[in-house]
Amino acid sequence: MADPVALSMLNATSAHSASESAHPHLKSLVDAAKACGPMRVAIAYPCDAASLGAAIEAARAGLIIPILVGPRARMEAAAQQGGLELSGIEMVETSDNPRVAAAQAATLCREGAAAALMKGSLHTDELLGAAVSRDAGLRGGSRASHAFVLDVPGADRPLVLTDCVVNIEPGLMEKRDIVQNAINFAHAIGVACPRVAILSAVENINPAVASTLDAAALCKMADRGQITGAILDGPLAYDNAVSAESAINKGIVSEVAGRPDIMLLPNLEAGNMLYKQLVYTAGAECAGLVLGMKVPIILTSRSDSITARITSCALAVLVATRLAGRGDRA
Repeated sequence: MADPVALSMLNATSAHSASESAHPHLKSLVDAAKACGPMRVAIAYPCDAASLGAAIEAARAGLIIPILVGPRARMEAAAQQGGLELSGIEMVETSDNPRVAAAQAATLCREGAAAALMKGSLHTDELLGAAVSRDAGLRGGSRASHAFVLDVPGADRPLVLTDCVVNIEPGLMEKRDIVQNAINFAHAIGVACPRVAILSAVENINPAVASTLDAAALCKMADRGQITGAILDGPLAYDNAVSAESAINKGIVSEVAGRPDIMLLPNLEAGNMLYKQLVYTAGAECAGLVLGMKVPIILTSRSDSITARITSCALAVLVATRLAGRGDRA
């Protein structure tokens, strides 16, 4: 009888190879990150086979040098259960408390022992709570936010969506930070002057739809240098943001409409639904990071594909390389 663990790893490898051919934009990002060389990543509380496996796969891909932070006995038990080999991997032992492990992983980043922070099997709020605490010393100059990179089949470029994970109902100044974080992120992954579509339900300014007012204000902030490094336009409805034909039909003259690199969503609900629609109904693959901190934060989950896990680590390498070289925010 075939070894189920070996069979599972073989299936994952085959799925990753198939995904690379279907999602070439993500593969290009992984290749670019590999050229930077592996970086040290503190992985907080990796006490299940899924989070350990993600770290090991990223290490095998030449992207990271994992530092496992948590209770040794639980990490070793999880590795044994998943048929994973931990020999040669650095461990920093903590008590069996996810928050303690998250705090220690954040400390490694603050002290320069790791260039990125990665989620293990703890809850996202436990990891982010430790990362944004004043004691951690990892806060950047802006509000933390999350950005996904999506590779949609047939699209001629990757698409950044923000914020679909962290900020629930951001106001104008929070959106300013979210979009600037995404612009800096786009620069790190090779987009020199990203085009930003600020989404709403409609493309006309309507005082009854607050997101249209925010969009207009953000565009004027870009005109005044409060947002830099990109071309912004909005409000744009989804159809004229992604379709030049739709924009022309509605009489919209725009450098962004029909060819956005970044989409700024009005709130988390809209962002979360849109990225899941693209993944589950349009065949997109995605990877993402928490930005705006002194180090990038990799959020992985059990439902993530191996491609998503590896590409998220690759994104962290590209962002951390930019931070180290230019002193920009994550």
